[in-house]
Amino acid sequence: MKKSLLALISIALMSSCEGKKTHKSFVLNGNIKGLKKGTLYIQRIADTTLVAIDTIKINGDSHFVSEFDLKSPEMLYLFLDRGVSNSLDNNISFFAEQGTLNLETSLDFFTADVKITGSKNQELYDDYRKVISRYNDQDLGLTQEKFIAFKDKNTAEVAKIQNKQDALLKRKYLYTTNFAVNNGDHEVAAYIALADIYDINLKYLDTIQKRMSPKVAKSLYGKKLTTYIAERKKME
Repeated sequence: MKKSLLALISIALMSSCEGKKTHKSFVLNGNIKGLKKGTLYIQRIADTTLVAIDTIKINGDSHFVSEFDLKSPEMLYLFLDRGVSNSLDNNISFFAEQGTLNLETSLDFFTADVKITGSKNQELYDDYRKVISRYNDQDLGLTQEKFIAFKDKNTAEVAKIQNKQDALLKRKYLYTTNFAVNNGDHEVAAYIALADIYDINLKYLDTIQKRMSPKVAKSLYGKKLTTYIAERKKME
């Protein structure tokens, strides 16, 4: 009888201890090959400014873990303080969502070598950026052609190239709109609407908003998109 009582007390104490454990909703497992010493910052945008959520000191081991509560899927940033400069190659964006995300890259090619897994929003965003990068490359090529035509004072050619750029921009915006509409059950849809086509005709933003799932509509970017559309309607 005494043994049974002790066993019950032991189980109760174990359950009590387990109940006190705190489990963070987001875990980032990272590895930066070649990094022996440095400081990493996990950042988010707050009021148009990057604010640090977590600071990680690297001293010998290139692996790191960051854990914190994440209320809603959000685009975050991993900043590497090299102690030299704040170049674009020091910052990696990643779409965090509840659960575990894995991020691997190298010190020499910090942004180019990055591989991120564990986030469906990130996976969709990567697919989206691959297509958008092709539009951006085409626009860059047209800009170079326009510069040459401008130097040659060929106004007719400048106007022709400008028309091509305008048409390219329309196709780019249409692709982004379709992508957001087709992925309305993921938070990345609301994010790219706010980040990439905020100045598009309101009817397209309305379409994106209506296609958002209830979960996405209640998310950080879903709420921001709804608020933004309402403000634009007041202004227009």
